Amino acid sequence: MIIDPLADIVTLLQPAARFSKLVECAGAWRIERGATGEPFYCAILEGHCRVTFGGQQQFTLHAGDFMLAPAMRDLVNESIDAPDDQPAMMPTQLTDGRFRVGRIEGPPDLRMRIGHCGFASPDSTLLVSLLPDVVIVRDEPRLAILMQLVGEETRERRPARDLVLERLLEVLLIEALRSGTDATAAPGLARGLADERLAAALQAIHARPAHPWTVADLANEASLSRSAFFARFNRIVGLPPMEYLVAWRMALAKQLLRGRDLTVDQVAEQVGYGSASTFSVAFARHAGTPPARYARDMGKPDRAR
Repeated sequence: MIIDPLADIVTLLQPAARFSKLVECAGAWRIERGATGEPFYCAILEGHCRVTFGGQQQFTLHAGDFMLAPAMRDLVNESIDAPDDQPAMMPTQLTDGRFRVGRIEGPPDLRMRIGHCGFASPDSTLLVSLLPDVVIVRDEPRLAILMQLVGEETRERRPARDLVLERLLEVLLIEALRSGTDATAAPGLARGLADERLAAALQAIHARPAHPWTVADLANEASLSRSAFFARFNRIVGLPPMEYLVAWRMALAKQLLRGRDLTVDQVAEQVGYGSASTFSVAFARHAGTPPARYARDMGKPDRAR
């Protein structure tokens, strides 16, 4: 069986649509969006604009570009010629799902489709930490098509709407993450999977989370020396290999504690810990609560180990 770590994480996140809309802009304009911690995505259909993400990272987006922020930080979206003192504006609704910013009359200089979604998973913060802060994808028109489908499905009340939206968003997020993997992209899981050597180690972690992995073992999977592997993993994925391993084990442990009738001993064994006590200490450090209490809080009956 082929293991796909990116699909593992996006599926566990359980994305659900908040809204999607078409925004047209003309003249000098600026939109400011506060940090929500939720996923935000944007596809430029026509024209170009400037985006400042988290008060530091600045990008120019052109027609055909797509931006994904798995956890939204403060964002400024503005026209290229906006003066420094340009006040922030609120979009004006023209029709259902269509908005205008800046000059109301005349053709728009920019058309973009934007959307917000949420992650239903209680582990979303942990899982999102394995993804890059922001992903920019150039010239992938099918992302705009996927966004259009999300927008249409959001507005319509068709049978199985929520299920269709969840699947569309999973495809959209996976497509964006795997497309934004060039050497200039932010560190993250998708960039690691695009690296043939690191992909072998990441797939091994996801295929056998219970294995007693060491950095040397994972370096051997990647056919690299221990030091070369550690430096390469840290640079491309954005965190040390053992930190990634622990984060993934904790995400799996939470899923097992919530969804199946397993004791703490059994969960510990399935995620690679030799004893329930060692696992409990590690779990409490990451989740802020012991595993037995976590299971109770998630609605499962308490079971003896």
